[in-house]
Amino acid sequence: MISLTSPVETRAHGWPAGAKLAGLCLATVMLFAVEGLVWHLGFLGAALCMYALPGWSFFQGGMRRLRVLWPFAVIILLWHYFTNDFANGAVIVVRMITAVGLANLVTMTTKLSDMIEVVRWLSAPLRRFGVQTRSIELAIALVVRFTPVLAQKGQTLALAWKARAARRLGWRVITPFAILAIDDAEHVAEALRARGGL
Repeated sequence: MISLTSPVETRAHGWPAGAKLAGLCLATVMLFAVEGLVWHLGFLGAALCMYALPGWSFFQGGMRRLRVLWPFAVIILLWHYFTNDFANGAVIVVRMITAVGLANLVTMTTKLSDMIEVVRWLSAPLRRFGVQTRSIELAIALVVRFTPVLAQKGQTLALAWKARAARRLGWRVITPFAILAIDDAEHVAEALRARGGL
């Protein structure tokens, strides 16, 4: 899941978070159970239609958040091209885009607090065995919240590199990006400690 709730109100915003997450699980299982590029192109088309139904603004917002997938798609396609298995690579790429797109669609139409409530309900049996489920709930919330933040910082870092260097963006950007991520993690840890921790 790579986005936060969309400000564009849709009918799906009012649906129960548990039902949407269950539907996402079933759809993902079906994506991995079915083979064949034609089927997967059909699934991708259906996902794009779901993005388009609420209107152009919602569609644009969703597509912007999916742009982070293109480097992975290129790497997968190149690898399968050079290993003479391009058809299988195309299936993997389309399946990946569809699965992440559906997950993104769920987070765009579901409040984070509602998703945490579902996690709390699902993890309730673990509390009988002494497992502190608050840590699990917080971890999921942090992943959902900070993934788009880190993606945005990565894009800003790439733009800064292009503005200051003649060479193409390469592995050298990994170190400053890692430092940014660690710095954010330290700030979050300090904020949690200041509020009593877990």
